[in-house]
Amino acid sequence: MVAYKVPGILAAVDAARAAKMPANAIIDAMGDGMTEVGVLFERGRLFLPHVLSAAAGMTKAMEVLEPEMKAAGGEAQAKKASVVMGTVEGDVHDIGKSICSTMLQCAGFDVHDLGRDVPKQAFIDECKNGCTMCGMSALMTTTMTVQKDVIEMLKAEGIRDKVVVMVGGAPVTQAYADKIGADIYGESASETTSKVKDL
Repeated sequence: MVAYKVPGILAAVDAARAAKMPANAIIDAMGDGMTEVGVLFERGRLFLPHVLSAAAGMTKAMEVLEPEMKAAGGEAQAKKASVVMGTVEGDVHDIGKSICSTMLQCAGFDVHDLGRDVPKQAFIDECKNGCTMCGMSALMTTTMTVQKDVIEMLKAEGIRDKVVVMVGGAPVTQAYADKIGADIYGESASETTSKVKDL
């Protein structure tokens, strides 16, 4: 994972499977690798193409392991919780959010990534359909307010206390997250993932 070479990741997965390592243990190991990639990215030791390459390897490996996960007692058991992720309405930056989605997936969460420029109602609909976590990214000061709007909409629907709200993005701070009543603020994908795992 840390060498971000897709064929190497797939070869390692094949070797682990040949050695009868269970799929969830392989995923945990890859998740640890992806966390390390996130740390190196934050320190400026790896760059965006490397992170995306590692994430692509992870995604391909997950496709290989999925049938095995289902066979080993269903997906419900394998997944920790359902998370809806998206970059808010009016904002089209989604690289950080995509890395965060991948890392959460690697950590065993069932991630519904709605992409970028996501309408407020789409977050609400996913939460009503069983997502117990809602992650919103805003990369512009003008779109940060949408995060607050979605929290208010969750309250209006009477489901705010059933949903863990995560916010992030370049202009977002811990102080802002506290002000709008979010549960988790993540400065980076790896920080967000570790906070979510702690919960």
